[in-house]
Amino acid sequence: MEVTKNIIESQIQFLNNKSIDDFLGLTPSQMFYLIHDTFGKNSPIRLSDKIDDNILDQIPIFRIAEEYLKIIQREKQIKLTPIGAHTRKVIYELYDKRFLLEDMIESGITKVGREEDFTAIHNARLTLEIAGLVKKTNNKLSLTQKANKIFVSNDRQQLFKLFFQTFTSKFAWSYNDGYTNESVGQLGWAFSIIMLNRFGNKPETIDFYAQKYLQAFPNLLHFFQPGYITPEKQFVSCYGLRTFERFLLWFGFVTTDKENKTIFRENNKYQRTEIMKKIFR
Repeated sequence: MEVTKNIIESQIQFLNNKSIDDFLGLTPSQMFYLIHDTFGKNSPIRLSDKIDDNILDQIPIFRIAEEYLKIIQREKQIKLTPIGAHTRKVIYELYDKRFLLEDMIESGITKVGREEDFTAIHNARLTLEIAGLVKKTNNKLSLTQKANKIFVSNDRQQLFKLFFQTFTSKFAWSYNDGYTNESVGQLGWAFSIIMLNRFGNKPETIDFYAQKYLQAFPNLLHFFQPGYITPEKQFVSCYGLRTFERFLLWFGFVTTDKENKTIFRENNKYQRTEIMKKIFR
């Protein structure tokens, strides 16, 4: 019995450490840690130990988050509207920094108005609240003790890592769109970073990355039902919007040759930036 047990354990260990083509050569064991303990010692990806300020300055959504915290620090408290949203004054001030621009606003279709119209700042706000840096009391926002400590220490790297890890692991990317509530794109987001590290030196389409992501996570296709477009096309569009438009671009990890600023198009091409290479190792 003991011999049989040892043989089974040996086979399991062999399979867990066998390179899998659909995982871009990663093993099942590596994929497990990539998903469930992304920055742990056994994961194939790490955040860099030292991230220079000039790199942090080039991360659009992080700059929005920083300026947002500074506004709250300056005002002590920010009163929200009866529905819990920011007044236009705060949104105007942040949008005027022009860290991230909204296609619909820049094209003249809409104007800077409600907080919900500025997807990036709305998501940055929610992420900061989830991270425990901003609190709401009696419909007013203020900084938490944790945020004040970070400001006192002027530790931008600590702030970035907390913001980034909260955005990737706790803030639900599905909140932004009308696709499935399942974590398409967010599940195994670090696998997309590994794909970019492997293939991102030249422009590639969303479809190129979506198909490789789907090979690694084929069960995610089941959450899309046949309709006016196929489940496969829905999947590609969902993955592209969540992963590329509202994650990789927001963090400055990719650039795009996107021509039409008002319509998401699957044939837009994206390329890895040097920022991404400086953030991860």
